[in-house]
Amino acid sequence: MVLAFGGQAAPQGASAVAMRSKSGKTPRVEASPAPPATRPLDRQAEAWVRRTLNKMTLQEKVGQLVVPGLNGVYTPLDSGAEEKLERLVREGHVGGFHVFGGVEALPPVLLSPVYGTSGARTTKADPLATAVLLNRLQRASANPLLVTADLEGGAGYIVAGATRLPRAMALGATRDEGLAERAGRLAAGEGRALGVHVDFFPVVDVNNNPMNPIINIRSFGEDPAFVGRMATAYIKGIQAGGMLATAKHFPGHGDTTTDTHLDLAVIEHPRERLDKVELVPFRAAIAAGVDAVMTTHIRLPALDPTEGLPATLSRPIVTGLLRRELGFDGLVFTDSMSMYAISRRFGNDKAAAMAVAAGVDVVLDPPDPDAALRGIREAVERGEIARDQLDRSVERLLRTKARLGLHRARTVDVEAVPASLGGRAHDAVAAEVAAKAITLVKDERAEVPLRVARNARMLVLSVVDSASGWREGAPGRVFVPEMKRRFPQATAIEVTDRTTAAEMDLIRALARRSDAVVAATYVRIAAYSGRLGLGDAQVALLEQIAADNTRPLVTVAFGSPYVGDLAPKVKAVLLAYEYGDAPESAAVRALCGEVPIGGKLPVTIPGLFPAGLGLERAAGAPGAPIASSPPR
Repeated sequence: MVLAFGGQAAPQGASAVAMRSKSGKTPRVEASPAPPATRPLDRQAEAWVRRTLNKMTLQEKVGQLVVPGLNGVYTPLDSGAEEKLERLVREGHVGGFHVFGGVEALPPVLLSPVYGTSGARTTKADPLATAVLLNRLQRASANPLLVTADLEGGAGYIVAGATRLPRAMALGATRDEGLAERAGRLAAGEGRALGVHVDFFPVVDVNNNPMNPIINIRSFGEDPAFVGRMATAYIKGIQAGGMLATAKHFPGHGDTTTDTHLDLAVIEHPRERLDKVELVPFRAAIAAGVDAVMTTHIRLPALDPTEGLPATLSRPIVTGLLRRELGFDGLVFTDSMSMYAISRRFGNDKAAAMAVAAGVDVVLDPPDPDAALRGIREAVERGEIARDQLDRSVERLLRTKARLGLHRARTVDVEAVPASLGGRAHDAVAAEVAAKAITLVKDERAEVPLRVARNARMLVLSVVDSASGWREGAPGRVFVPEMKRRFPQATAIEVTDRTTAAEMDLIRALARRSDAVVAATYVRIAAYSGRLGLGDAQVALLEQIAADNTRPLVTVAFGSPYVGDLAPKVKAVLLAYEYGDAPESAAVRALCGEVPIGGKLPVTIPGLFPAGLGLERAAGAPGAPIASSPPR
């Protein structure tokens, strides 16, 4: 999960890097001859793996299994951060790093909590600073480093200036496997340009619990077979882009109401149900040749009855089920070991050792890397981890690095980064996904597209789950100005958890004087928040506006599509599944009849809308329905 935010740019094996021609035209994405995971090693690479493994000390082997986190920000040579990272490389012999965004510390004396939470404000990584830092660490390391990142929404999910793609549920709404493959290829090309080799995506969890506070729009949907098909397409795209794809979170994180960043979740389903639902997409991903699997910090008594033991630390689940029964022989990563489900229940050294003993190859983002290294080494010395198991994991990692060409060239061309990240051609892919994802699930009075004059008194409400923590920019930063461009008399107001009762009264009065109201809801899926949904006062406001049937009211859901509290009272509901530039622009165009609407709902909204529902609209035909697609 790891959600904390925190010429040829890549070496051999990186192939979907967008290249800008000498004429300065927009970049194109070039195909790879073969995914790195399926290319056999040549004689030179095989010799390098054997030679490297045979000369490693125990400490060096243990180091390969630990991948700490780093912040992709400007890091001076003369700094504590640089010193810590270089020590992990030179003395700890770590096998790689996981790239997060930045973290800005906030003094506890600040009076407004809007600036951030928990004493810090998270930002996105800087692309050039990230590439420079990774190059520096690669040069400092005796062996190539394997670099990982969460590119769930493309490289732009964690890196400023890179392409921000809509996440899995938006792709699920398009039902377009070819588009999913193109998105994966694009994300991989941009990631490799920065020096990242492993994408912790796709999420293959089946989101069949509407109250899940952490998976939600990160899943392709609720149908296991469909999730498997979309995930397989995305995996092909990632691999064609020269990067390793990861199926997560094994053996399934969809049917829980607990965020494992905060505590240990439990899924009580019997094995028969797990085989029919949770494990289906993992089997599909493994059959498709996925390179890696990430475990989850969830307890599943049907698979391992040990009290309090999450899947990440369970040998029956990792070795018994994943390795032996499902036949997976790729890399197994833990989810972040800093998540509270692990870090607050087990000691750092003990948790790392238990994960390796369970069968994982990589202990990811331990809160104390030194303790993790020590714990694994001592467990090997005590015989709790077999030395041949350690050697197998190290060999897997070395072979992976060789397939990526890192034994020959491990740094990237920093000068080429601006030609490889972002740009109009890549933005067009994000825009296509966002536009095809727009789903109309309710339109009782045929009000979508809007049938109001350009000079109408439009009220545009941004109804935000919380005023703080908007790492990716202000909600409505595209939606509001684009609505105002089309309706110059529009009034825009933000409604947050801090809006007062008096301000709510004023908004109701403005709604009564308006010709039409568009309410955009922003409900995020955020690690460590533990919340999901709008506040009671916000829902009551929209219900009261909806009670007056004299004017159009359209609700557009950016983020979670589970609008059960609100949907029964409003007359029209449009789903975008994400917020940000591409989804907000796509929603405006759909509202105004500039593009067709054809997305299909990938999940069931309990008691309201079945999965597969999607009312279709043609472009340029305000309010005129084409068809109402039945659920699949």
